[in-house]
Amino acid sequence: MKDQESTAPLQFLILLVAGFLQRRQKMAIDYLPAENRVLRERLGPKRLRFTNAERRLLAGKGKRVGRRLLEEIATLASPETLLRWYRRLVAAKYDGSANSSKKGACGKRSDATTQLMTMARENPGWGYTRLRGALKNVGFELGRSTIARVLKEHGIEPAPRRGRSMSWKTFLAAHWEAIAAADFFSVEVVTSRGLVRYFALFVMRLKTRRVYIAGISQGLDSAWMAQIARNLTDAKDGFLKDVRHLIVDRDPLYTEEFKTILASSAVELLKLPPSSPNLNAFAERWVRSIKEECLDRVVPLGERHLRHVISEYVEHFHTERNHQGLANVIPFPETTPGNDRVAIERRERLGGLLSHYRRQAA
Repeated sequence: MKDQESTAPLQFLILLVAGFLQRRQKMAIDYLPAENRVLRERLGPKRLRFTNAERRLLAGKGKRVGRRLLEEIATLASPETLLRWYRRLVAAKYDGSANSSKKGACGKRSDATTQLMTMARENPGWGYTRLRGALKNVGFELGRSTIARVLKEHGIEPAPRRGRSMSWKTFLAAHWEAIAAADFFSVEVVTSRGLVRYFALFVMRLKTRRVYIAGISQGLDSAWMAQIARNLTDAKDGFLKDVRHLIVDRDPLYTEEFKTILASSAVELLKLPPSSPNLNAFAERWVRSIKEECLDRVVPLGERHLRHVISEYVEHFHTERNHQGLANVIPFPETTPGNDRVAIERRERLGGLLSHYRRQAA
């Protein structure tokens, strides 16, 4: 009973988001093009005329959808048209042809508009009054009607529409401290018996992107997974010592025994719905990184060599590689930036396959 009470809240939220993404979204995508076709038939051959605000709204949303999906769902305008509108918006944003001498009050209004756009996008639930107060806090004075007009001109919907849903990225970011993710990847290794497939299980802390290789083996079973669970939850140095939720896919290797061992250390195992890799995107992305940057360019010669290659990449990933998802910085750098007058040196791993450049120590 106590276990059910502890697992219910977050499990429910994950299943709710997953269900929305996998089922309701598919039905909505199937329905909306059909509805739009019916409306277009009622309108006849008359060409639709869009306002600038409507173009901005459709262009911004169309860019996020991407050309491939637009070809399936776009009916009011072609994918090429939507993407062309988007390119015009980008060009207009960075257009420096305006006379800089007209800055003055217009420049201040432009700054206020830019700050308004930032606040509205970062806070979907903020209405016009809340935005007005937040702008006033930083020295900008805009009326509610002005805020409403500016948002409409830039294709940003009112707060009730913007705040209806929360992205999976936002949800995870709100729970970074307590969430980790796990996944397997496989590697073909050259041995005296020919090619042998090895499996590696890794765990990642979502907030810091720190990765721990929990185990590497060619034969996985419930006993092996049970021992992995004990190692991960070790009271002294277990990787999941301060974690409360572990996200995994529906691999049958995550057995009830594995789940029970985690639960004994207050770690909840969260199995994602079928066919939902986006809900474990950080782990999926790490698999892609280690394969594209390392394993696809190496021929592992035995288990020992495989372990060395993976270990070197993990160290490179932590201490030498910039992470775009972490403001393009190195998460755990070994040294601080040196004097810019000191010569630059290259650090190589795996014979130069992995490189890192830094200033030499003084």
